[in-house]
Amino acid sequence: MYRKSWIFVIAAALWLTAAAFSSNNLSTAPSAQAAGQAANSGQAAAFNQTITPGRPITPINSVTSPTKLADPAKPAVPSKTVYLTFDDGPSKLTASVLSILDRYQIKATFFVLGQQAQRSPELIRQIADAGHTIGNHSYDHDYDKLYHNFSDFWGQIKQTEEILRSITGKRPQLIRAPGGTFGHFDQTYFDLLAQAGYKVFDWDVDSGDSERKGVPAAEILKKATDTGGQDQIVLLMHDGSGHDNTVKALPQIIEYYKDKGYTFSALGPDTKPVQFPISKHLPQGRPAPSSTWIANHITMNAALFDRNLLPLEISAGGVQTALDPGEYEVENGKLYVPLRALVERLGGTADWDSANRQAKVTWGYGQLLLLPGSGTVVRGGFGIVGVNGQIEPNPPNTPNGQNGREGVEGLVAGGPEEGASIRMIDDSIWISLRSLLDGLGHPVLKVAKTDKQWEVKAS
Repeated sequence: MYRKSWIFVIAAALWLTAAAFSSNNLSTAPSAQAAGQAANSGQAAAFNQTITPGRPITPINSVTSPTKLADPAKPAVPSKTVYLTFDDGPSKLTASVLSILDRYQIKATFFVLGQQAQRSPELIRQIADAGHTIGNHSYDHDYDKLYHNFSDFWGQIKQTEEILRSITGKRPQLIRAPGGTFGHFDQTYFDLLAQAGYKVFDWDVDSGDSERKGVPAAEILKKATDTGGQDQIVLLMHDGSGHDNTVKALPQIIEYYKDKGYTFSALGPDTKPVQFPISKHLPQGRPAPSSTWIANHITMNAALFDRNLLPLEISAGGVQTALDPGEYEVENGKLYVPLRALVERLGGTADWDSANRQAKVTWGYGQLLLLPGSGTVVRGGFGIVGVNGQIEPNPPNTPNGQNGREGVEGLVAGGPEEGASIRMIDDSIWISLRSLLDGLGHPVLKVAKTDKQWEVKAS
């Protein structure tokens, strides 16, 4: 009897064990129904992972909240990315760097000097044509000028910006301070550059290729790959003269990061900037920019990089040109344009007479004389542009440009313009577009605004 009881107990235990095993198998199998439920609870990413060699698979039980979809306007940054950056060029070495990058089919960022860009515009075009990012590294890399006060730094940034725009047609939004921001930038530098629409980049890893003259390629390779285990790396290198060993080390640097599973990318406006902390030991006695200076230089500059603003297309005298957002202003129904920049793009000249404080504009057969101090605009040899756009003869014995008035029909609003149509902005003469074109003998025929641009057509 006891034997039969024991047999019954053992049989029951075996039956319970089998049932439990079957239940566990059924509960952990990812059936279609279970996968659908998991998707509803935010676990679809775990069930539908793409298995990539060298990358870990996320455990299902680690997904505890709904997966947030990436913003389609900002592609997700790969988990391991290295941004190769080259400073102080272009030089005779830049072509070799570009050749290596092309061989590996990767993009990089070149922070160039305006002085060097003027000397080698063809290299700037090669960088741009290859799809690399061009950043602003000041004009001449002179620390004493750049860090004496912010206005001097700003002057070099804008000077280089115009040089690069004239070569590539685009303005660089990225800036790297010569020598880095540490020990050079105070909060004013950071704040005003950000307010003006720029992105300032330092670096995470320094290749050490500029620590001294002739740093060996092996040493550059060692320091360039000393990442400290970081996944996002901005790597500092140089393509300026004297950095031949950087070129020698570059293929090995690229191979190292490729073997470690990194992807390569160029910096952009949407890349999270790397910035050093502000040093406690900065130059003393720096003059702070005045509110007037900031209003004239900084405030409107951000519009240059506002992707929501429209360019201005101008067609006049058989010539077509364009101003980017931020290169013109709309105020009180008028379009204001920078005198010299627009006239030169149209193929004319604008010369400043500092002795008489006046500007002379020549384009084709048209001539204008502008006196910013009085707001006077005189059409050369014919008389003064009147308040209704009519040409009025000069008063007897009155030289052109004296006692004159200017004011023509509003370009946008359609009514007479109010107030002066000449103003000084950023130390440059700006004038209403209709005043300029009408005065040069090319009356405006049409003004239109589309989804893509402003369009102004003149005779």
